[in-house]
Amino acid sequence: MPTFRGKVRVGVLIVVVVGICLAALYGLLKPISNGCVMTYMYPTYIPITSSESVTPVKYGLYLYHEGWKKIDYREHLKKLSGVPVLFIPGNGGSYKQVRSLAAESDRAYQNGPLEHSFYREASQIPEEGDGDISFSNFQLPNQYTRRLDWFAVDLEGEHSAMDGAILEEHTEYVVYAIHKVLDQYKVSYDARTKEGAANSGSLPKSVILVGHSMGGFVARAAVIHPHLRKSVVQTVLTLSTPHQSPPVALQPSLGHYFARVNSEWREGYEVQTTNTGKFVSSPVLSDVVVVSISGAYNDYQVRSKLASLDNIVPPTHGFMISSTAMKNVWLSMEHQAIMWCNQLVVQVSHTLLSLIDARTGQPLSDSQKRLEVLARMLHSGISHNFNQMMPLPSSKQSTNNPVQNTKDGSASQMPRSVTCPHNIHWNDGGLDRDLYIQINEVTVLAMDGRRRWLDIQKLGSNGKSHFVLVTNLEPCSGIRLHLWPVKGKSTSSLPLNDKVVEVTSKMMHIPSGPAPRQPEPGSQTEQPPPSAVFWLGPEDMHGFRFLTISVAPRPTVSGRPPPAASMAVGQFFNPEEGNKDIYPWFMLQSTYSQKELLLEESHPLAVKLSFSISLGLLPVTLFMNTVSCGIRNSGLPEEEAGDLERLCKLRCFPPVALAWDDISGLYIYPNLNSETIFVDSSPAQWSSTQQSDKTIVLLLVDPHCSYKSSISISVSAAASRLLLLYNSKIVGFSIAVVFFALMQQAYSWDLNLRIPSMLTAVESNLTLMSHFFPLAILPIFFALFLSFFMSQPLPSFASFTSISLICYIVANGLIAILILISHLVFFVAAVTHIFIKARWQMWEQNVRFIFLRRFFNRLSSFFSLKVIRVLRANPVLVTALTAMTLACLVHPSFGLLILLVAHFFCCHNALCSFLTASCRSHEQNNETIDCNSDDYKVSERQKYNFDGSFNRTFPSEDNPNSPDSSKSFGEAQLDLFHHRHGLLVLHLLATLMFAPSVVAWLQRLAMGESLPWLLDSVLCIGVILHGICNSKPEFNSFFLSIPGVPFSNVRLYVVYLIAGYWSYFSGLALSPDRAFYAMAAVGCISFALRMIHRRSGETKEVTYGSRKHSHRH
Repeated sequence: MPTFRGKVRVGVLIVVVVGICLAALYGLLKPISNGCVMTYMYPTYIPITSSESVTPVKYGLYLYHEGWKKIDYREHLKKLSGVPVLFIPGNGGSYKQVRSLAAESDRAYQNGPLEHSFYREASQIPEEGDGDISFSNFQLPNQYTRRLDWFAVDLEGEHSAMDGAILEEHTEYVVYAIHKVLDQYKVSYDARTKEGAANSGSLPKSVILVGHSMGGFVARAAVIHPHLRKSVVQTVLTLSTPHQSPPVALQPSLGHYFARVNSEWREGYEVQTTNTGKFVSSPVLSDVVVVSISGAYNDYQVRSKLASLDNIVPPTHGFMISSTAMKNVWLSMEHQAIMWCNQLVVQVSHTLLSLIDARTGQPLSDSQKRLEVLARMLHSGISHNFNQMMPLPSSKQSTNNPVQNTKDGSASQMPRSVTCPHNIHWNDGGLDRDLYIQINEVTVLAMDGRRRWLDIQKLGSNGKSHFVLVTNLEPCSGIRLHLWPVKGKSTSSLPLNDKVVEVTSKMMHIPSGPAPRQPEPGSQTEQPPPSAVFWLGPEDMHGFRFLTISVAPRPTVSGRPPPAASMAVGQFFNPEEGNKDIYPWFMLQSTYSQKELLLEESHPLAVKLSFSISLGLLPVTLFMNTVSCGIRNSGLPEEEAGDLERLCKLRCFPPVALAWDDISGLYIYPNLNSETIFVDSSPAQWSSTQQSDKTIVLLLVDPHCSYKSSISISVSAAASRLLLLYNSKIVGFSIAVVFFALMQQAYSWDLNLRIPSMLTAVESNLTLMSHFFPLAILPIFFALFLSFFMSQPLPSFASFTSISLICYIVANGLIAILILISHLVFFVAAVTHIFIKARWQMWEQNVRFIFLRRFFNRLSSFFSLKVIRVLRANPVLVTALTAMTLACLVHPSFGLLILLVAHFFCCHNALCSFLTASCRSHEQNNETIDCNSDDYKVSERQKYNFDGSFNRTFPSEDNPNSPDSSKSFGEAQLDLFHHRHGLLVLHLLATLMFAPSVVAWLQRLAMGESLPWLLDSVLCIGVILHGICNSKPEFNSFFLSIPGVPFSNVRLYVVYLIAGYWSYFSGLALSPDRAFYAMAAVGCISFALRMIHRRSGETKEVTYGSRKHSHRH
């Protein structure tokens, strides 16, 4: 039993873990406001039938039609002539989820492309060494020439995220559906030709795949399927799809299937060569482009790290973008909301329509052009150029931005000038209306038709080499910006060698909050929120003397000046003055008290906050309170100057926060007053980089006002992020904790000590120097060394170590809770059993219960049958055969469940024997009877024999469960209970790992379930062998005599230690399913040792370790 200090340690651990779980649950259950607009439609689903006998009967294929009128299905199929798009639903999804995308695609085709804006766009460049490829002549279409035909597969709502076999079946049907869709176009074309109808365009040769959740992974699996026709899939778009690993990485076959598909994708982008390096063929997937869209921090099921395409698809053929960084979207959304969020659905619909080549009516054949279209339509200019705006301390460029503007990044030359259209022109002559700015700040409060001149050499001195401007004016139609080498009246008045460069196209669009209301026409309103940011670095302004800001004229309202609803604020500033580092201790202190940062007036317009701990792990609530804005010294009446907040809103624009993460990209928070800033990062992981645990937040704040910024960390938000990001790590560590506890038990047995309980073993593993360092800290050092040795990126040592240890402690707490619950169940069951047995002995003398005696007599005659006696004589064999049969033919979890039942009854019998023996010993001690006499022990042992009746509580005398002659019978039973209880906890975790798969299996019962995957069955057989071959404590070590090999002592606690380390590394790699291999390996080793021992021909009195099989009599 644990000491008092150990009990206190376990109690504190449990309280902390329960507190973390409750706080996380509170954070996860809080309602989420995603800002999405609902999509509406009039759906019709047309079934696509087939006369082929090989058609899978379980699944179906449908064509979507938008419209409220009834149609003839056959006639509609004859008119099929668009571009095929196949939608694949995800885990438990329905084919009807295609309706939002299909309906908006139909509206987009009818209404035409989105209105063109002149904001900065992302542009595509190749990888290093690929040469200079330019798409400057490539333009997005001005009109759509072909509609999209949306097909959807009906996968019966099966849970594909829970079973690898289901994923494989879905992949096979999707391959069939792709072929069926293309064949349907041929059938429709032939039907129109037969009827004499005009046919325009060519038959489609490829299908665009769109998958949600696991449907996106099925789409990728279908692309590499050996039965898929060549080049029939060239574009894959996934929505909230886990590409790196399963969201619940528990089933071994599921993890194995993911690894195999990703491995084939990596090989598919490699050039095919011979062993001598001779070129054979181009990459198999050279024409396939993949885009992954994640739902960012509000998607609890698939995080951005899982949706990443890193190390699967090269940046030249795909990228990942979060919905918060998507052009015209800027929102984070839940896992299911991504299918109906109108802002995202509209943008995706126009993106797919833009892929169609106007000349051929089919998707662009060039993969680089398709990637360029996808980049321009999905990426915004600011999400693409954030690194260039604020130099980030990042060891790598964002992998989810395959589009980077190298021209803009050049420090020696200005990018090619992109001027506004000629149809948008204002009079730029007349210096009498120009304004000459003498300070480093410029403010525009109305569309006055004037041009502001800023002297770069004068205003940009003293280190203020950067210029930033925020505005709500539209580029070209509202505001234009030029760089001038010398001052002139117009751009045409200068010689050719002194060309004026228009830089209006460098304005980057950002989402703006709601516009302020105007009380009455002509009255002053609050400052509107900015909708664009403009940034120039010293390399952009090199060689130029002046920067001009031209504002378009606007007519007055009712003869009065226009209201101050237009805004532009610019500033020359030094970025170093706006840098503020938020250190870890400062952030941790803000969990219990708000920390304040003061921004005085005339502060930099752009303030960069560098958080040393990622906001994906510790989300901060940022409060921006206005302190002053020069109103009190303005001479206004006291009553007007008293309403400081309202007056400051008339002068200063609302603050904007831009957060950046290397994985998930950009997050924008407009109208920042009090917001909890999240980023969907995954810091402190084995595969993370040194800087991945940092978050950069750029604040755009009006320099005319001073602000008091308060920072606080929500404990519930931090706890929920901890469990969301590291639940896989905690599962792997939990298995390691159980292995380490079993190691403690086996080691104690080898030292002739009492077997400690699981709770005592878990508590002892938390002692700092003796166990905690070698079991919890040493594997972390080894993992870092392994990454260094293999030249892989190293994570931040402090964050990686801290988070891993926190997860390990949480795992210990969860296992301790599980052990306490199981102890309570066993104790209640044992006490109830003993109570009923005592009462039964009293009732046997009562005539009223004679019918019960007759019933049990009949039952005894049943147990006396030869078959039953044979089965009862070999309970281990019966358990093993039953469990293995169920694991191989029905489901692996059922085989493990049989093993759990065997463990349960053994633990129950042992505990009942111990409690009864303890009670009898206590009674004998009270009667001053010598309990140490041999006659007493023999009589007591004779009372505890099994007789096949209801009194079967204690093991028989022949059952060698007390290997130590110095132990009493009760102590031996307690050792047996602790030993089997440890195995029960381990195998209970193994069974729970198959729980999601059981849910999917139960759903498919009516559809004809196939055999389990061989990998799952083999691993479960290994786990079953562990429970069977180590059913007794004495099997923890063996003395083996092998011919030609001297006597060797095999101790199982060493095997448990190695298995624990393997499980620990599986947790660090976020692949707890790999820990199942360690469980199976321990079982195979135990089985091999037992077989070798049996073949050695030793007698029954053989020693299994340092103890003999003997009892006290």
